[in-house]
Amino acid sequence: MRFTEHELTVAVTAAAKVVAGGKVGRRAKGEAAWEAMSKLERYHLLEAVGSQVLPVLLALPDVEVPAGTRPTFTDDQIGTAVQQTLGETGVGRLRQKVAVAARLTLVRTALAQLPVRQDPDALVVPDSL
Repeated sequence: MRFTEHELTVAVTAAAKVVAGGKVGRRAKGEAAWEAMSKLERYHLLEAVGSQVLPVLLALPDVEVPAGTRPTFTDDQIGTAVQQTLGETGVGRLRQKVAVAARLTLVRTALAQLPVRQDPDALVVPDSL
């Protein structure tokens, strides 16, 4: 899938904030933990989360995304992309299932926070007030 740099940044940052908060679904706690982190701590967290999320996002199939909508993928498409990027871990089946489930959760969180696609031909000027 072709994502813009901005979309990938937003997706990875959203997933990192969830990780910083410690639990999925506790966005306020993640925001507070994120704000309390130093820039170096944020960088390390973004690097770790990005190494898990970015390969999967790039492995997703190309879909047509009309302007004004977000890209959507089926659970099967996301699961297939996770399996393709996970590779051989050399661990037992239980640990493999945990790794897949964790990566699925991170990717779904990242996808849910993608910004709405803008029309590339539209001239959008930010309000200067």
